Amino acid sequence: MCGFIGTLSYDYFNPELLNQGNKYIECRGPDSKASKSSLESKIKYNFIFNRLSILDLADNANQPMQHSISGNYLMFNGEIYNHKELRNEMIKKGVHFKTSHSDTEVILNGIEQEGLNFIPKLRGQFSIFYFDINLNRAYLIRDRLGQKPLYYYQDKEKLIFGSNLTSILKSNKNQQKISESALDEYLRYGVVSSPRTIFKDYYKVEPANILEFHFVKNTIIASKSKYWEVEDFIDDEPFNIEEFLSILENSVTTRAEADVPVASFLSGGLDSTTITKFLSEHQKTNTFSVTSDNSKYDESIWSNLASKKYNTNHKSVNVNSDISSEQIIKSLSILDEPYSDPSIVPSFILSREISKHFKVAISGDGGDELLGGYRRTFLTLGTKSFSDSLLSKAYFISPGILGSGSSFLSKSKNNQQSYSSTLADEKFIKMLKRTSNTYTNNILLNENMDLYKSLLVNDYKFFLPEQMLYKVDRTSMANSLEVRSPFLDHNLIQYIMSHDISYVDKKNPKAILKNLLYTDFNSEFINRKKQGFVFDMESWIYNNKTVINETFRNGKIVGNYFTNPINKLSLYKSRINALRIWKLYTLENYFLGI
Repeated sequence: MCGFIGTLSYDYFNPELLNQGNKYIECRGPDSKASKSSLESKIKYNFIFNRLSILDLADNANQPMQHSISGNYLMFNGEIYNHKELRNEMIKKGVHFKTSHSDTEVILNGIEQEGLNFIPKLRGQFSIFYFDINLNRAYLIRDRLGQKPLYYYQDKEKLIFGSNLTSILKSNKNQQKISESALDEYLRYGVVSSPRTIFKDYYKVEPANILEFHFVKNTIIASKSKYWEVEDFIDDEPFNIEEFLSILENSVTTRAEADVPVASFLSGGLDSTTITKFLSEHQKTNTFSVTSDNSKYDESIWSNLASKKYNTNHKSVNVNSDISSEQIIKSLSILDEPYSDPSIVPSFILSREISKHFKVAISGDGGDELLGGYRRTFLTLGTKSFSDSLLSKAYFISPGILGSGSSFLSKSKNNQQSYSSTLADEKFIKMLKRTSNTYTNNILLNENMDLYKSLLVNDYKFFLPEQMLYKVDRTSMANSLEVRSPFLDHNLIQYIMSHDISYVDKKNPKAILKNLLYTDFNSEFINRKKQGFVFDMESWIYNNKTVINETFRNGKIVGNYFTNPINKLSLYKSRINALRIWKLYTLENYFLGI
């Protein structure tokens, strides 16, 4: 994993601006830094790359990488898990490689040989910049699910791009203007979804997208295309559990390949235990877990059982669940976009602890999206009674101060209402008296598709890339830790989408993994209630109102776009209202930090 930033422009671009922006992504690649520039050519360019050395540690695998014949440039952040197969295919065709096993050079040579048709062959997580120096065309490319970030700013004269939004903001002289429609989306969902950012004219490359920028006649012509759509694989072929598990096992083992030691998260939950089981059948496995001083959230009994069963080299660290304000502020400082999920705090601390021992960790992220493990999925799928339908109408009359009303709305016969009830806080928007006419609906169920698969598609198009993977990437890369997620392999996703749902048990979520693990563990281990590593966010919010109000007074949003609601929200000290205050607090913290 790495971080990069660059500019392409017709006019002179001050390299010092780019260096200032690069400081915000150096944590993504602390092992080495390299740059390439040309300030004399018609299209002036300046590229900076920060490397986290994990695969092919030799110097000739460094980036920016330039093709020896064409002179074209490539910068790449991520990991390609089928790079060996792709390299061998090209070698058979006479393609020469200067590195021994760099996946970066595989991408560069692949694009040189096949053009953009090569991108769908990549299996992994990636953000890519490619510059055809002869045709004056630049490309920004993002992986299928949006695991790796990629941002850009473009006007008539220049293109600025990179792995971090703050880096681009610091590299650009123009004044940043807040997008009110993006602000409304954040207040509703807690994130701003691709391709927008919180600022006008600054954008994210959408997952599975290729953006082309053609420098011609002193202007820049932009276009985009999409090389993968999860809906394209919807089919109803007979589901075969052995086939599915074989693809999953391969996905796990390929992610264990690296030139540095690799760890695997092991909470003792279904996803991490399944990954550890597969790893242990092929090699001695390093596992890592976090213990908590709060027995409510401590899973050490389960992670220890799994470690003992699979004979792993196990490390654990105790993290206090009563997280200090200093730790909270430090965790929030890593955000390059507004993000409201409070689990960012313990996730950051967890990544920091793992990074003291390892550079690479394999995680169970994506397991719930792949196998419908979320509670909201099965609430939506469940049969709604007449009394449920009546109860759902209580949402429309319940006061917003009492909560978002998701417990009522989840019982609605309207599947879209039911599913979105836990993802969007519409009542908070009304409480703030926002009068904007813009509305971003990130929950769009396809009535012509099987409901279960439609729910999965929504998770893959919104919740996973915009919320979960943002957190995974930022908390890990802020600590120079690469996280690999086997459940996110596109081969697995395509298999699930293209086969029937005979494996789905509405009363027993993720039955496939449970049945796999029953050979190794008892029912108590398999069927226990799912836990999470969290902190007491409510107490921190309500005990720090003075600090939060001071942040609001010094900020750009509260008081300017709506009235400060903290006193009203504090009248009813619920978790929902604490989350609402947290949403505004993290937003103001973000603007104070840029």
